Amino acid sequence: MAKIVGLDELTKTLKQAQRGISELNGTIGAVHFDPHDPASIEAAIQQANDLVDSKIGTYSSNPLIAPLAKASKEQFRSSIIERAAAARLRGGNGDESH
Repeated sequence: MAKIVGLDELTKTLKQAQRGISELNGTIGAVHFDPHDPASIEAAIQQANDLVDSKIGTYSSNPLIAPLAKASKEQFRSSIIERAAAARLRGGNGDESH
């Protein structure tokens, strides 16, 4: 008879991942930035990173959640940069939100 060791840890990891994923699902928050101000854009990116971190909280070290959080941050970063560029091209001034 073979004994399988480690299923308890795997079950715990999967349950944490499920909770962490549910936190990342839906609206995470909003950031505002001036598309003409690089410092404002960087601050918005950092704020988006902080929003992701606050949503996943204690699950950040989960091996299934960490890559998802990183991907979410990269997606937000790209989106903020693209929106800022689009606003500059159309001559937008003022506050953009994401």
